[in-house]
Amino acid sequence: MPRDLHAGPVTERVAALNARYRHHSATAVLEHSLRDDDLGRVALVSSFGAESVVLLHLVSVIAPETPVLFIDTRMLFPETLAYQREVAEALHLCDLRTIRAAQPRVAFEDPDNTLHQFNTDACCHVRKVEPLERALAQFDGWITGRKRYQGTSRTAVEFFEAENETRIKVNPLAHWGPEDLQDYMINNRLPRHPLVAKGFPSIGCAPCTSAVKPGEDPRAGRWRGSTKTECGIHFIDGKAVQVKKDTAA
Repeated sequence: MPRDLHAGPVTERVAALNARYRHHSATAVLEHSLRDDDLGRVALVSSFGAESVVLLHLVSVIAPETPVLFIDTRMLFPETLAYQREVAEALHLCDLRTIRAAQPRVAFEDPDNTLHQFNTDACCHVRKVEPLERALAQFDGWITGRKRYQGTSRTAVEFFEAENETRIKVNPLAHWGPEDLQDYMINNRLPRHPLVAKGFPSIGCAPCTSAVKPGEDPRAGRWRGSTKTECGIHFIDGKAVQVKKDTAA
């Protein structure tokens, strides 16, 4: 279980952190999260997706010893696995941890690897939510790359969020836009995910990710044809949820 380092509910601490850092930069938020004791032990969770290299680079500069958790669902694009190795080597990540679901659990729930075809929520839960929750049990907080411009459930994302009274979630790039990310990658000469050039601005598991047409929402290619917009690793009131698309649009 996460350590109880400070008095007061997590929600109150999060409100205070957001008030304190409301006008600060992503770097200041990240430095605070990684170097100050008031958040406890923190890990970065990264998909090594289209924009992940920005946050990975920032962490590698500020605190390269930070644990980086990478969820390998065993259904990722080969390009993602190759990119993960490339970025880890280029940034000298020294505590990279690959997280996978327990094989007996997968064999029971999805013996023929077709669960994603008829129950994407269950597939994500087995391959992403459960292994991540197990990995995060030793941490007091975690860093994500969620940003407001990504839309849907992310439009009101703050720098700090409470996972009920369990952990604090940190979103240093919450206020960054696509142009900020592109500028950062160019200025720091960071490697790009090879699928971005092929029309994949948001990249998940291969069976559930498709290319995006010009003018579409960046996450339109995730679970295309369904109402699903999130895999469930992000929490509301301490529970993993799969936020649905607005079907009234």
